[in-house]
Amino acid sequence: MILQQTTEPAPAKSEMTAPILAVRGLGKTYTSAGHPLTVLADITFVLAPGAPCAIVGPSGSGKTTLLGLCAGLDRPTTGQVVLDGHHLSDLDEDALAALRNATTGFVFQSFQLLPSLTALENVLVPLELRGVRGAQATALDNLARVGLADRTDHYPNQLSGGEQQRVALARAFVHRPKILLADEPTGNLDDETSGPIVDMLFDLNATAGTALVLVTHDAELARRAGRVITMRGGRILSDT
Repeated sequence: MILQQTTEPAPAKSEMTAPILAVRGLGKTYTSAGHPLTVLADITFVLAPGAPCAIVGPSGSGKTTLLGLCAGLDRPTTGQVVLDGHHLSDLDEDALAALRNATTGFVFQSFQLLPSLTALENVLVPLELRGVRGAQATALDNLARVGLADRTDHYPNQLSGGEQQRVALARAFVHRPKILLADEPTGNLDDETSGPIVDMLFDLNATAGTALVLVTHDAELARRAGRVITMRGGRILSDT
């Protein structure tokens, strides 16, 4: 007699790998002139480790507020954020800061470089906060990766906008974060300058295996991310 072997179906990839970011029923309401103002409502999505994602929508749709909540820079009114397995609502401010430093990189439209520090010193900041050995060599390597090996001793006001954003990218990736949150990273750059920055952003994302959440008004940049979450009026309109 031949026995027929039965096997259970293989679990889906999403079941095998815990998401780096899980947002569930997220809402944020402020008080304005004595009245409640809801800027986010019922936001839910998950992001797998290493996956890129773009968030698009008109100004005022809640994109930047959502990014801040995902990083634990603000507290939601409703819902929860789970970052790298940690429920952010369970953490105090010190624990949140430690988690961000360990897992998260940031790139902003306004670069956010410290004006009194050189390019090298700006990149060194997250490494020194973590007490990493060999920090200077690591920082120099990251500046070389973004094409600034000859600009390490220059201050931000001695660098062009594109060069400042490259320093910001080197700083964001210097401690190999698990997730990068980028808020309009090319918003202050012209088309000629933004192209190389975008290439570097996705190259670093791919080589470091870092998940990417990219807030942008640039439709072409959003399409390059592959997955696009469209927001309007503080809600998710589509997730494709």
